Amino acid sequence: MTNQVNQAEINQAVWSACDTFRGTVDASIYKDFVLTMLFLKFLSDVWQEHYEKYAEDYGDAPALIAEMMKNERFVLPDGASFYALHEQRHAPGNGERIDIALHAIEEANITKLRDVFQDISFNSTKLGEEKQKNDILALLLEDFADKRLNLRLAHIGNQDVIGNAYEYLISRFASEAGKTAGEFYTPAEVSELLAELVDPQEGDEICDPTCGSASLLMKCGRQITGSKKYALFGQEAIGSTWALAKMNLFLHGEDNHRVEWGDTIRNPKLLDGEDGLKHFDVVVANPPFSLKKWGHATAEDDRFSRFRRGIPPTSKGDYAFILHMIETMKPKTGRMGVVVPHGVLFRGSSEGKIRQKLVEEHKLDAVIGLPEKLFFGTGIPAAILIFKQDKEDGSVLFIDASREFDSGKNQNKLDQKKHIDKIVATYRARQPATDKYSYLATQQDMSENDFNLNIPRYVDTFEEEAEIDLMAVRAEREDLKTELAKLDEQMQGYLKELGYDS
Repeated sequence: MTNQVNQAEINQAVWSACDTFRGTVDASIYKDFVLTMLFLKFLSDVWQEHYEKYAEDYGDAPALIAEMMKNERFVLPDGASFYALHEQRHAPGNGERIDIALHAIEEANITKLRDVFQDISFNSTKLGEEKQKNDILALLLEDFADKRLNLRLAHIGNQDVIGNAYEYLISRFASEAGKTAGEFYTPAEVSELLAELVDPQEGDEICDPTCGSASLLMKCGRQITGSKKYALFGQEAIGSTWALAKMNLFLHGEDNHRVEWGDTIRNPKLLDGEDGLKHFDVVVANPPFSLKKWGHATAEDDRFSRFRRGIPPTSKGDYAFILHMIETMKPKTGRMGVVVPHGVLFRGSSEGKIRQKLVEEHKLDAVIGLPEKLFFGTGIPAAILIFKQDKEDGSVLFIDASREFDSGKNQNKLDQKKHIDKIVATYRARQPATDKYSYLATQQDMSENDFNLNIPRYVDTFEEEAEIDLMAVRAEREDLKTELAKLDEQMQGYLKELGYDS
């Protein structure tokens, strides 16, 4: 049996493949090439492994082998495998050959991979002139021929190491991408927290209308242990990120999904059979913070009536996403979690009016303040808002989790046991108050605050300063004066010995 590798070895191998591009191509460009090559290598290894197994069992019946291969999750056309490309890596035309192979794979798996490779071209001038491009791609093919990247099941075992490697790469790219990282990745611990708070159940339909690489969607699916009886839905505005989500879902074996490409606010694609917005049991998202050009001009005429509570300001689209999500919750079972900047809690004008209506309609369930520096590309603290359709009263639980985290050099982290479990337990217990951490506000409390939901208005985190013992301070001062006088006398003696009498 082939020796199995661990997750760290695979992660190290795929990250090392990036060295081929560093210094030549920007990370925001080469991430798509590396991730796509990892996808192709996985398909090729699994296909080859299954083919060899059938050949071993039915060696004298090639027609039967071909028929058995039709039952695979995907089809790998002749000449489109990683190994066919690797064999020709020293010949001119690597970029064109890889593109042809990817398009052949897409055509052969059109229902699962339609348009996935349309925004990626290995023959692009982004990789330099023809000779440089050909050399880079030859090196990339050699990188993925590394024996650590043997992605056959016999080699990697039953763990989802390829899916995990994909997530590892995405997170590493996100940490290098600065402000653009939020376009495709929510930190794993924030996704975990959000998924636990909305508590997905077997049979649920789960949606992320700004799904990025789909990591948050999959975190929600993994909350339903021991069952694949759920469906994932998403929409993503950026074409390359949408393709990333499709590949990520495929690699994780999430076949029961529907992810659309398009602008969720201007052109929602997840519709029901009557051309209305489709409803979901669970809706989660980490939308772009305070998006300026979100579609204000057409909001008044929105055919789905998403903005009947008010139209968000032109330069801040936070409530546009919140209102869209609320409209897509199922009437009875719907629950929702969304990551927002703190301004959403207290800004006035149209946002204040929308906020008041959501509270008065008994939709808002909890406001959870998170620590600063959790998110890639921004140091500002964020909050999670939880909404529910079946709330019996207008109370809102406020949790201030902003001061509890593990600090890092560039980013802070939430620990599962110390931080995430505490937040989730506090949310589920819904006690009237816990000291300096949570408070269950009534609608009257919020009304008296003019529906300003800034967390310090409800959770008192004031720490009293320790009383100062003035007599002890005075005694310490006298001791210091005495010690200083002794040192001064000692210094004068040293100076005298050295001839500095004056």
